Amino acid sequence: MSVESARAFYERVATDEVFQKQLRNAASDEKCLEIVRAAGYTFTQQEWKVALAQVSEPDDTKLSDAQLEAIAGGLKAAPGEQTSFNNQPLSKVWSGLEQSIGFGKHLRRLFNPLGWSIRTKLSVALLSATLIPMSFTAYYNLQQSLKSAEDSEYRKLELLATSNASRLDQLIIDIQRVVVQVSTEKNVVGFLTSTTPEKQGTFRSSVQRSLDNIFRSNPDYDAVYLLDKEGRGLASTDPTFMGQNYAFREYFQQAIQGQPYVSSVLVGTTSGRPGIYFSHPVRSESGKILGVAVLKIKGEEIWAIVNALQAGSGSYAFLVDQQGVIISHPDKSLLYHSLAPLPPEKRKQVETDRLYGIEQIESLDIPKLAAAMVGTKEIGHTSYYSPQEQTRQMVGFAPLDEQPWVLAVNKTDAQFTAPLNHLIWQNSRSLLAVGAIATIIALLLARSIVRPIRALTKAAQALEEDDFEPQGLAEVSHSQDDIGQLVRVFLQMAQKLKAREQNLKQQVMELRVEIDEAKKVRQVAEITETDDFQQLQKKVQKLRNQSVTASETETEYYQRLQQRVQQLKGRVVDDGK
Repeated sequence: MSVESARAFYERVATDEVFQKQLRNAASDEKCLEIVRAAGYTFTQQEWKVALAQVSEPDDTKLSDAQLEAIAGGLKAAPGEQTSFNNQPLSKVWSGLEQSIGFGKHLRRLFNPLGWSIRTKLSVALLSATLIPMSFTAYYNLQQSLKSAEDSEYRKLELLATSNASRLDQLIIDIQRVVVQVSTEKNVVGFLTSTTPEKQGTFRSSVQRSLDNIFRSNPDYDAVYLLDKEGRGLASTDPTFMGQNYAFREYFQQAIQGQPYVSSVLVGTTSGRPGIYFSHPVRSESGKILGVAVLKIKGEEIWAIVNALQAGSGSYAFLVDQQGVIISHPDKSLLYHSLAPLPPEKRKQVETDRLYGIEQIESLDIPKLAAAMVGTKEIGHTSYYSPQEQTRQMVGFAPLDEQPWVLAVNKTDAQFTAPLNHLIWQNSRSLLAVGAIATIIALLLARSIVRPIRALTKAAQALEEDDFEPQGLAEVSHSQDDIGQLVRVFLQMAQKLKAREQNLKQQVMELRVEIDEAKKVRQVAEITETDDFQQLQKKVQKLRNQSVTASETETEYYQRLQQRVQQLKGRVVDDGK
């Protein structure tokens, strides 16, 4: 007994329908065993136990252990063994085995295209020919559409950032003009030219009036003041600035060198209020620098402009200066945080000068965003992961022309991909609709092809069982395609086959009559050729040759002859006994 024998037997039971039919139709358990033994299988229970222990590796044609044990119980072919297993008749064992084999067979056919029906093959082929190219085309078009839609969304963010960056540029230009106007005011020049308190006194009231007029002209102005060459406050709309020294401020250092300057959003050391400082040198008629004119606007003005910018619900804008520090953000807790860690020397300088009014600059640790935005001169976009919001963010940004700042418009990934997901859903619905239509057409077409084939199959089975009715193929025979021609040829074949069958039956009947006649002749010959019958025949002939006496009548002669025949018959019977 071997594993190969066990598998060979299973293969025989699983694939040989005739063998299965014989076992199913067996009248008794003993008959089942006779069929098994006749097929060449004479294993004993012990042999099967050995085989079962060896059949363990997975295989598509392998039975479960319980099923193999059932086979083992049913194959007690040794003489004298019981024809049952686990107190169940062998017929039930074969019935359960047949069911399990049938299920396994259908399961294998499901995953084996060679075992599919023609209708299934045609349906799958038609659907594959339709859906596969359509799916690839739809996928390619979807990818292109998604790429176009994604670029469009990024472009919207960039356009919003660009338009508002231009607005900030215009605001800076307008305020710079005001500062230039202050620095060129005659009273301001005369005031800073005066070297004695008496001379300055003659200009102070007019200068103060000019500064106040400019301050009141715009509610977003925080202060307007003048600094001498040493950085000391000489005149201001805010009295707290008077006498303060701002020589350490970069806006003074740049302006005293003759360069107009615009600061970042800084926190004032005197007022403690955030703002942007615009400075411009005050020159004499000869061009000599006499001092610096400074105009400070409120930081809230910039914040209001930036915070008003939105690209939909949940989106927001923020502003980053040349250091990579956020100087405007709707979330005030993120103000004056750097996008990425600052270099040590720059960080030390910023914290020492307290430019942003805080002791330490904390980093948001978003190096990808910092690399894309800080110091850029080009409009662009990028995506990044926000550790604070713990979501993926999409951002479009644009640099300002008047300042090395970058304005960014931010969207969450969910908001950004919403139109993309809508596009995916639209394409999916279209694909599903077309796929459903293609499926229906494929199934109907396959059905129209398979229906006459099935009708032919049933007709062939009916012809085999001598129950064929041509009317069953009348409908499909009217088709003008190849299948219709096949049906018509089949009908002609069936008619000729029917005629030949009738002719054959007639010949068989005639042959039977001839056989019966020959049998009768043979039986008569067997009787007439016996010795007793020959002697009887001779005696009868002798009697016929005797002449009839004149005194005997014809009736008497025949009576005497009949008596003689009866006597001879009796002698023949006695001799036969």
